[in-house]
Amino acid sequence: MKIIIFICGEGLGHTSRCLALGKEMMSAGHEVHFGAYGYSKELIEKVGYKAHDIPSEIKLVGKAGALDFTGSVEATLKNAQLLGGPKILKLTRDIGPDAVVSDSYYLGILAAKALKLPVYLILNQSNMEEFFKSRGVPIRLLGELTKKVYNQIFEMVDRIIIPDYPLPYTVCRKNLSFTHKIREKLFYSGPLVQKKYDEVEEISLKKPHIISLIGGFGYREPIFRKVLETAKLDSGIHYTLISGPSLDPSKFTDLPENVQVLQFIKDPFPYFKSSDAVIAPGGHSTMMEALSFGIPIISFPDEGHNEQESNAEVVEEEGYGRKLSYSTPPAVILECIREVLEDRAYRNKTERLRKLANELDGPKAIRELLEKEAGPDAS
Repeated sequence: MKIIIFICGEGLGHTSRCLALGKEMMSAGHEVHFGAYGYSKELIEKVGYKAHDIPSEIKLVGKAGALDFTGSVEATLKNAQLLGGPKILKLTRDIGPDAVVSDSYYLGILAAKALKLPVYLILNQSNMEEFFKSRGVPIRLLGELTKKVYNQIFEMVDRIIIPDYPLPYTVCRKNLSFTHKIREKLFYSGPLVQKKYDEVEEISLKKPHIISLIGGFGYREPIFRKVLETAKLDSGIHYTLISGPSLDPSKFTDLPENVQVLQFIKDPFPYFKSSDAVIAPGGHSTMMEALSFGIPIISFPDEGHNEQESNAEVVEEEGYGRKLSYSTPPAVILECIREVLEDRAYRNKTERLRKLANELDGPKAIRELLEKEAGPDAS
């Protein structure tokens, strides 16, 4: 087969899971083309694959630990490319794929339908209208229009792939809302992660160990610094903090002995396998990576980001970890970390999800779906 994978570049979780699918497809001998932009395109190229440059569709911005909704709308309109549609149509026609896979990138879907190609949508949120609630009448009307547009797109696609555990274990379930007709198209693949637990070697880390994936730049800097303050309260708990590519770890000169700060790690999976808990925002892909490695989650969802907050609520309710906020003080953060480390019930539940992720094998499940429905032997 020859496929195109179009990727929404807002948040690298879309990119991470598309790399997992691309790797699986290529390992089975299929030809894969990635379409991406911004940091997403850079990440694809950093791991050794080529990517076609595509126009962005949305732009999310934030400040002080919260999603800036108005700023995001303005940034999206400012960055919109009027000729984006024709560009995607030409790219798709030139490549001539057997199928198009779109991870929350909607111009790719429209191009596929115009060329009468099978199209598969990957998403972990369908109730995007939630962003518009409680924001005034004009914005609420925009939300209603958005809902109608997305429902029409959902009806266009051949399948909607949910890269999550099937119900009742679905972490993103509060972010999903479909009509009965569209529900017949759903395919719960299981977590779509780049590496399997048994493929990863453990690394030597002092125990107990917490891996923090909260970047120390932009509007998440306050919680990064709060985790540092938390680490100083108990030297018996060890931390690895990933600062992110925009922050030089050497600027932190007063680190306690139980903390190491790294700017960037190409492969986080050895840290997942070797740590006792992960501190992360509420992004879906990071949660899938952590849970598929059996590690409990301390989640700090971005304030005002409905999708992240809903994911974190499920983590809390199901006993996979704790949901905190940007206002949680270091002493309370430490108490929640101790609770997750000491209460074996958290680890028992996440271990069950680790085993289930292995059985489901998300990348393989999607590959077999594409081969069956859009491959040369498809009926």
